[in-house]
Amino acid sequence: MRVLAALSGGVDSAVAAALAVEAGHDVTAVHMALSSEPQACRVGSRGCCSLEDSQDAARAAEIMGIPYYVWDLSQQFEDAVIDDFLSEYRAGHTPNPCVRCNEFVKFRELLERGLALGFDAVCTGHYAKLIHGESGPELHRGNDELKDQSYVLAVMGSEDLSHVLLPLGEAPDKAWVREQAELRGLGVSNKPDSYDICFIPDGDTGGFLERHLGSAPGDIVDTEGNVLGEHDGYYRFTIGQRKGLRIGRPSESGRPRYVLETDPSTNTVVVGESTLLSVDTITTRNLVWQSGPSELEVNQEAQVAFGATMGGRGLNEVPSEVLTAQIRAHGTPSVITSVQVVEGAGEHLVVTLAEPIRGVAPGQSLVLYRGSRVVAEGTIASSTRVGSRLAPSAAPVPA
Repeated sequence: MRVLAALSGGVDSAVAAALAVEAGHDVTAVHMALSSEPQACRVGSRGCCSLEDSQDAARAAEIMGIPYYVWDLSQQFEDAVIDDFLSEYRAGHTPNPCVRCNEFVKFRELLERGLALGFDAVCTGHYAKLIHGESGPELHRGNDELKDQSYVLAVMGSEDLSHVLLPLGEAPDKAWVREQAELRGLGVSNKPDSYDICFIPDGDTGGFLERHLGSAPGDIVDTEGNVLGEHDGYYRFTIGQRKGLRIGRPSESGRPRYVLETDPSTNTVVVGESTLLSVDTITTRNLVWQSGPSELEVNQEAQVAFGATMGGRGLNEVPSEVLTAQIRAHGTPSVITSVQVVEGAGEHLVVTLAEPIRGVAPGQSLVLYRGSRVVAEGTIASSTRVGSRLAPSAAPVPA
């Protein structure tokens, strides 16, 4: 096959491209320049998309003996990822920019351009597995559970999977990947992983938001509306946050307070005790299917049996008949008791969990798995708090 390999400049994408070459594919490398100021996008091992990354990618391609190009996608990245990030925070949500980047830039833009240029597939260094099932390719968790990235790839949709190669899905761990890079002399075997949000390389998300959204002082209130303190901007807070409240006094029970909700319409941050953070029902928007609604049928007996032993089981040990939900890239999956598909102006899901979980914020991605297989993905629109006097958290879903 003619394969377009995305080279980020890191060890994962370099080894993935090398494995594609060794599998006999006709590989061309492309580095996606996502920043208009690449020299400002790395501080130590933080961030990515730097000038250093572009140079490392070019060097790796030269060692592999494959063509190498740089595509300037900085405007697409700004429009699809950064602007969306700011818009979501302005609306009081907590977005995941990596999910958005994978959806609109690293796959949609790369794949559309690649297919238009006559390539058969794109290749990336993501830790996830593609398995060819009876109905076509399926997206599964990677073998390395600590690095598994199936959560951020769930937004791709089933139609794109037939044009994707994920050679690192079978990798046992990151140490093995680094060893493969060293064996091939790719020059990036010891390069540190990037982390944090790539376009906020200093890690100061609050400062970035204030520079773009402006200062917006307002009240911190309890669930009864009593003013407890002031904040510098509601967008600096997310559900479940405890630090930075600066209230100065505990609740009547003496227990610490946590952020329960941010309300842009009143510019308030609502706080309360941790018990009010527990939710067991989540509603999504922007639904993306990896398989059909039939995969959402719940086998209650299997769910209950697995839930009783879940604490000692690995992610890839979840039985194929068990349905779970995950709300963070490397979070612990939750057993599901029911899933309702709601039709209307926007198809969405209402997911009920067997046990309450905390820290669920509008804007996060919820990914459903059957065993290790991704079934569907949606953006969290609202959640119902167990025993709370508050209304369901955040924005309503289209009827």
